[in-house]
Amino acid sequence: MLICILAVLLASCSGSVPTGATGTSPPSHQLWTELLKMHVSDDGNVNYRGFMQDKAKLQRYLDTLSQNPPDTTSWSEAEQLAYWINAYNAFTVKLIVDNYPLESITELHPTLHVPGVNTVWHKKFFRIGNQKSSLDEIEHQILRKQFKEPRIHFAINCASKSCPPLRPEAYEAGKLEEQLTEQARSFINNPKYNQLEAERAEVSKIFSWFSGDFTKQGSLQEYLNKYSAVQLKADAAIAYKDYDWSLNE
Repeated sequence: MLICILAVLLASCSGSVPTGATGTSPPSHQLWTELLKMHVSDDGNVNYRGFMQDKAKLQRYLDTLSQNPPDTTSWSEAEQLAYWINAYNAFTVKLIVDNYPLESITELHPTLHVPGVNTVWHKKFFRIGNQKSSLDEIEHQILRKQFKEPRIHFAINCASKSCPPLRPEAYEAGKLEEQLTEQARSFINNPKYNQLEAERAEVSKIFSWFSGDFTKQGSLQEYLNKYSAVQLKADAAIAYKDYDWSLNE
């Protein structure tokens, strides 16, 4: 068993990150918006059966993403960021659709499940350009590492009830700032995910798992106050809610 675990660790460490391409242009995200408007409710519940009926249309959008990896020399940062957020969300939907029905994305963990090393998010089931990739690589090696934008945590969706809701439209470079700010305010002020009072707060475990992303320029209380309707005191007590991994349908 120890040898098997070490083999998995080595395989994970040797993975490469999609490096983009040259000469590509930002693809249209219109197909993704059309699919989201049809199959995602205003509160973020996803109709995966509906996506299954539109599987060919979803695949056309995914193929567009795969064939047009970002050109970091010519695409704007907003174009790249919108691409990667949409890619994460669209390929997550594909993962669920390809394995539906199921009660939780966690059912797709490999038999040898090592948290943080070998999970469903480490599965390389799609391509960006000519390179196999995983959701883990998009989230941790690209979105978090390259862009350093904490609001991505409110934009990407892990197909679970405790995840920030899937926005019923694609992210677009021209309005990305507005969309990310709206996602942050909507998620932070939604009592389903966070319960905020001046002296105490019970918040999503996302703020614990990725605390370093939210506290680079101050405390968690200060970050929450940027978007919260209730202003937390500097010494407000922080507790974290249990995470519900049930499918977000």
